[in-house]
Amino acid sequence: MILGVGIDVVDIGRFDETMQRTPALRERLFTEQERSRPLASLAARFAAKEALAKALGAPVGMHWLDAEIVSEATGDPQFDIRGTVLARAEQLGVRSVHVSLSHDAGIASAVVVLED
Repeated sequence: MILGVGIDVVDIGRFDETMQRTPALRERLFTEQERSRPLASLAARFAAKEALAKALGAPVGMHWLDAEIVSEATGDPQFDIRGTVLARAEQLGVRSVHVSLSHDAGIASAVVVLED
């Protein structure tokens, strides 16, 4: 059964401006592994984290670094969740987190589906 769905889109140019204006955001939003990615990939990962928060009901107190996008051997993205994000997922009975990322024409997007 589907427990939650989230979607988010990010204007990559605007995201770049924000990251340049506030460099500390890179460390607050992304894990060390994620930070090495190109800008469009970072924007898609940010969209995925926003989509995940929406799918989880946007609870207060979730930490950005507790949700990391990692790549499987096939290259497919997957969430590695821990801490505050894992606690909320367990509270809802989430057993599977599906994520899809895309970026093209200046826009990054992500969809997250939570299943029991």
